[in-house]
Amino acid sequence: MVHVAVVRTPEAADLPLPAYETQEAAGLDLRAAVPEDAPITLQPGSWAMVPPGLKIAIPPGFEAQVRPRSGLAARHDIGVLNSPGTIDADYRGEIRIILFNFSQDPFVIRRGERIAQLVMARVERLVWQPVAELPETARGEGGFGHTGR
Repeated sequence: MVHVAVVRTPEAADLPLPAYETQEAAGLDLRAAVPEDAPITLQPGSWAMVPPGLKIAIPPGFEAQVRPRSGLAARHDIGVLNSPGTIDADYRGEIRIILFNFSQDPFVIRRGERIAQLVMARVERLVWQPVAELPETARGEGGFGHTGR
């Protein structure tokens, strides 16, 4: 279990902290911390940075990934534009979710609505090792659908 310090902004003081909705869920649901009387309307083909009203301190060696919610994508064509979005361990500002409306209809984001998921992932630091050639593999340089449809 990874412990993550969290600060709620004043706009999110009454909203629940992100939570796993089921026992085996990988992601915690993030909620929109928009004013009750000022929901955000995403027009077709537009995006908005939606605040969940949280600042977090991710431990070194981890990243937080912001991912779309499958229900919003399947039912309303709403996604996270830079999916998955990475929050680095040294970032201390307020999280923002870049939601995009892929549909032909306006979509209203209301206070407390679950808008994205947050997944904590371990990351490794790499060190480049310059070489003259890479080791051979059966695949070689095949890519971009080379194995068929």
